[in-house]
Amino acid sequence: MDIESICADLRAGANILAQHTAIQKNHALKCVAESIDKNKSLILEANSLDVKKARESGMKESLVERLSLDGNKFTSILDGMKVVIEQSDPIGEEVAGWCAPKGMQIRQVRVPLGVVAIIYESRPNVTVDAFCLAYKSGNSILLRGSSSALESNKALVAAIKEGLTNAGCDGVLKAIALCESTDHSDVNQILTAVGKIDVVLPRGGSKLINTVVENAKVPVIQTGSGVCHLYVDDSADVNMAANIAQNSKMQRPGACNAIETILVNKKVAGEFLPLLAKAFDNKVQLHADPMSYSILEQTLSKTNILEEKKDLLLRAVPEDFGYEFLDFKVAIKIVDSIEEAIQFINTHNTKHSECIVTNDRYHARLFQSQIDAACVYVNASTRFTDGGEFGFGAELGISTQKLHARGPMGIKALTTTKFLIDGDGQIR
Repeated sequence: MDIESICADLRAGANILAQHTAIQKNHALKCVAESIDKNKSLILEANSLDVKKARESGMKESLVERLSLDGNKFTSILDGMKVVIEQSDPIGEEVAGWCAPKGMQIRQVRVPLGVVAIIYESRPNVTVDAFCLAYKSGNSILLRGSSSALESNKALVAAIKEGLTNAGCDGVLKAIALCESTDHSDVNQILTAVGKIDVVLPRGGSKLINTVVENAKVPVIQTGSGVCHLYVDDSADVNMAANIAQNSKMQRPGACNAIETILVNKKVAGEFLPLLAKAFDNKVQLHADPMSYSILEQTLSKTNILEEKKDLLLRAVPEDFGYEFLDFKVAIKIVDSIEEAIQFINTHNTKHSECIVTNDRYHARLFQSQIDAACVYVNASTRFTDGGEFGFGAELGISTQKLHARGPMGIKALTTTKFLIDGDGQIR
């Protein structure tokens, strides 16, 4: 990869795009959406090749699901673009303004970051989401997807460039570049492109994220892996808790906002765990601590399921807690109190998304105030940690750090600010 040439083009594109109005950027994005829709069959055909190769390579099905595109996912991509187009342009927004003691007028306004790089795994929708948010916020973007989604990404970027061409002077072709090489040395080139790339975002599993964080010499907005917990309080509606657990674990187990550990207050464990087993319908492997194992074994032994599926119920080992399964697997632990649950979560989580199911208002607020995570839920599935669900239309990822951005990242996550000072001859 010729990082020098690529970044020079992206910088030129960013400089042009930073001067474009919201009307110009929205027109270009509408043309891109039309082009993606027009090329739907080619994109889905390319994606089917990626999916076929992934299955042949032995990729587990929960991860194949993240890679695959279908009609509903395709529609979601276009719907997300529409939301971003309809959102107000953050560039030029006055964050603050005041008059200095010497009479100068000071304004703090939003500006683009410049050249953004995103390194991500699977999920072809990220290609469109990242481009769309970068373009709307006046940034150019370098996309480095995984080899498993290469054909899908090539087809999507071709459609994006076609749309930018159709947009005429409003379309900035140099605002996007795709790294088509699968050589891992390309990643190191991106991470060390000081002065050429303004920020890099990793989006994927813990191995990818750690590689970026440990080796980057350019600024990083860290998106974290999702070791998410569900705590069932002693005052919980246990039927609600079972329903939330089912959705949080089973809807998309390969997503970063799926729960990986369930903590249950000992006062409701005997009532809740049988409901959980029923909700999971023998499709989720249960890694249970001694107390929960005893209850679940008694529940499941009422049928012949443990004879048919000997690995359905396992005794948990310490390594199961704090582990991101990304599969139909979950760790279960019984705790004595909400205080123990909070301490356990803050010790084992990745500061992504955590949930409490409770009817105790004090416990709800205690949990939300003391849990260290980007998103803390009361009586709602962690699966809502998503840019689209938060009303952003699309997202760059879920930031689990505390500087610059945290949680689902939309348009404003790709902006910074600068101060504009107007004087009348003042000197110090």
